[in-house]
Amino acid sequence: MAEEEGPTIELRQRRKLKSSENKESAKEEKISDTLVPERTPKHVLFQRFAKIFIGCLAAVTSGMMYALYLSAYHERKFWFSNRQELEREITFQGVYELTHNNRTVSLKTINAVQQMSLYPELIASVLYQATGSNEVIEPVYFYIGIVFGLQGIYVTALFVTSWLMSGTWLAGMLTVAWFIINRVDTTRIEYSIPLRENWALPYFACQIAALTGYLKSNLNTYGERFCYLLMSASTYTFMMMWEYSHYLLFLQAISLFLLDSFSLEQSEKVHEVYKIYIFSLFLGYLLQFENSALLVSPLLSLVVALMFAKCLQLNVKKGTFIAKIMKVINFYLVCTLTVTLNIIMKMFVPHKENGHMLKFLEVKFGLNMTKNFTMNWLLCQESLQAPSQDFFLRLTQSSLLPFYVLVLIICFLSMMQVIFRRINGKSLKETITLEDGRIGGRPEIIYHVIHTILLGSLAMIIEGLKYLWTPYVCMLAAFGVCSPELWMTLFKWLRLRTVHPVLLALILSMAVPTIIGLSLWKEFFPRLMTELMELQEFYDPDTVELMTWIKRQAPVAAVFAGSPQLMGAIKLCTGWMVTSLPLYNDDDLLKRNENIYQIYSKRSAEDIYKILTSYKANYLIVEDAICNEVGTMRGCRVKDLLDIANGHVVCEEGDKLSYSKYGRFCHEVKINYSPYVNYFTRVYWNRSYFVYKINTVISFQS
Repeated sequence: MAEEEGPTIELRQRRKLKSSENKESAKEEKISDTLVPERTPKHVLFQRFAKIFIGCLAAVTSGMMYALYLSAYHERKFWFSNRQELEREITFQGVYELTHNNRTVSLKTINAVQQMSLYPELIASVLYQATGSNEVIEPVYFYIGIVFGLQGIYVTALFVTSWLMSGTWLAGMLTVAWFIINRVDTTRIEYSIPLRENWALPYFACQIAALTGYLKSNLNTYGERFCYLLMSASTYTFMMMWEYSHYLLFLQAISLFLLDSFSLEQSEKVHEVYKIYIFSLFLGYLLQFENSALLVSPLLSLVVALMFAKCLQLNVKKGTFIAKIMKVINFYLVCTLTVTLNIIMKMFVPHKENGHMLKFLEVKFGLNMTKNFTMNWLLCQESLQAPSQDFFLRLTQSSLLPFYVLVLIICFLSMMQVIFRRINGKSLKETITLEDGRIGGRPEIIYHVIHTILLGSLAMIIEGLKYLWTPYVCMLAAFGVCSPELWMTLFKWLRLRTVHPVLLALILSMAVPTIIGLSLWKEFFPRLMTELMELQEFYDPDTVELMTWIKRQAPVAAVFAGSPQLMGAIKLCTGWMVTSLPLYNDDDLLKRNENIYQIYSKRSAEDIYKILTSYKANYLIVEDAICNEVGTMRGCRVKDLLDIANGHVVCEEGDKLSYSKYGRFCHEVKINYSPYVNYFTRVYWNRSYFVYKINTVISFQS
């Protein structure tokens, strides 16, 4: 036995020796390959360093200049520094410095940090105290300074993304130019500073930039690690800043899933991103007071389904018929499992998250009809309508839309060409060169094409989502016109032979963006300078007078009732308790809003009195702008929607009013006759607002 074992052991040793020799030789080859850059001439290294340095400097400068521009524009538009504190709070739209307590909404204890997503305010307050800024700057200036600084980071991230994709920082400069020129459609920072998206989207842009670098095939180990860490941090922060962030990450996960399905990128990289999603969802669930919305989110269901499908994958040789069948089965399995898991999670996890959103989408797409006031009110909001023609006209006038369409078509067709080659089993080069003219083979480009198509499809349905799509339109269009690979891909299809295609591609990738930049400078730069020079005036004396009266005359324990938007302003400016707030993620608050809005309906004084006293309201504020509203969109005035919901109008018969023995409350209460004076006593009024004290002792005699 020993003699037989001897040769066997010898053979094993030889095999091990041989395999180790092969490994050693492979390592030597790898080392020799990695040593090649060390032999690169010094002038080439200097050129690379100079290119990176100038690009980074341009990216940071662009972000800082944009932040300073926003600050200057905000000061000129609202004359902010010369206003009284109360006027500043009115121009500074939003709900600020609210904490979870029972002094915000009557008869209701709310976790304002969770329901209003006040994590940014908490972070800002910690920074304000920790940095000692409370001795140097007012809180409101510190707050808007952080928000404007984040917008600078937003622009810098878009700059870097376009630079990574095209290989030239010229694309980043063009991205920033288009972003600022089209800022009406790229950001809402001008209209409302404290919006959650203004805090969240800069982190998402950083995540996009890190993901773009991470997906690149020629990235070294250190660069890959840096991108992975940046992507992890920005994904989690983005999820904490915005309650709807997981829906946007869900679209991103779909894009990566499609990328992986067509074998356009290493599966290991894509699945590492899935792990980041899982970690961010788990940590977010714990730190957001066990937020059940994250457990029932489609993102979690999709990622779990993808992880499970990966475990079931078999090692089948690529390009074979069985491999193609397995791809189809895997795709079907992931889709089916995602839906199944999401249904199961919603069955076992208690949640009330965004149920009204699903009902809204049903009505939006014509799958259901309703007379519900809240649903119809949401449908009438301008941001939830389809984009207007003016939106496309503005993008066309700045030359953004035509170049975006051109770039998208070329990248999409090139992507489909690569996919069909892979399906047919044709081998493709691992390293794509400029001469190949195959931009559709780069995974980071294909990811952006898929993602922008998904975002664009949603933006075509709901205009408010254009603020997610348009910034990446700027980035993708700028990348395309500055990328020699895109021009080379086009020339390959055209079979250009008269001029050397590579040389022409290099020339066009510099000439076209230069011409675009000069034309944009000539047309739009004077307009931007004019906006900064003009001192605009914010004038709302009626609201200032109302807030002043509340602070001086109303009892500290008083509770005010009125429209949710006005109640949010009162809570912000005075601190008094209110009956409702402009929040649309809580069913109870939505019902409250609908009930309080009845002051503009055709209901009796007794009905309105019972509604208001059920919420312990002491004062009622009637807004003349709502009571006498002349809406541009037919049937979308608040009083019209209330009439429909209450059955006081028949829409099918030419808007003929049905019989109601009561007049519109907001009109009748102003006349001061019985029975209205029995329930309500007018205590203050101006041109816009009428304030009534709700009587505690009522005479019910007719």
